[in-house]
Amino acid sequence: MKANWKLFTGLSIFYVIMAVIYYYVGGEAVGITGMILASCLAGMVGFYLWFTQKRIGVAIPSDNLDAEIADDAGELGFYSPHSWWPLPVALSATAMGLGLIIGWWLTLISLGSLVISIIGMVTEYEKPVSLSSH
Repeated sequence: MKANWKLFTGLSIFYVIMAVIYYYVGGEAVGITGMILASCLAGMVGFYLWFTQKRIGVAIPSDNLDAEIADDAGELGFYSPHSWWPLPVALSATAMGLGLIIGWWLTLISLGSLVISIIGMVTEYEKPVSLSSH
């Protein structure tokens, strides 16, 4: 992570320098704003990686120059093999995007269905709490 946060911090500084040069060359306001926003985005990612690396407090295998690829292997997480919830999430997000073109009524309806489908996807594997003392 040490190389990662340095890379993103350097990219953020590069965008600021390019925005200043673009301003003095006579660039337009939209381009300058885009470069400043890109600098802020790279700075946020760099800060997050720096903060996470400081919080972990140990060197990870990707920072070790003598590490093997297998040193960084491990469990990546649980991925649902047969979930139907991504389909309603995608359809709701598509309907919400189309609602911005067609009308606000469709945006509001699809926002409600998007929230419900995201909750369904996130809580798909939650076990219900038993109220009995058995």
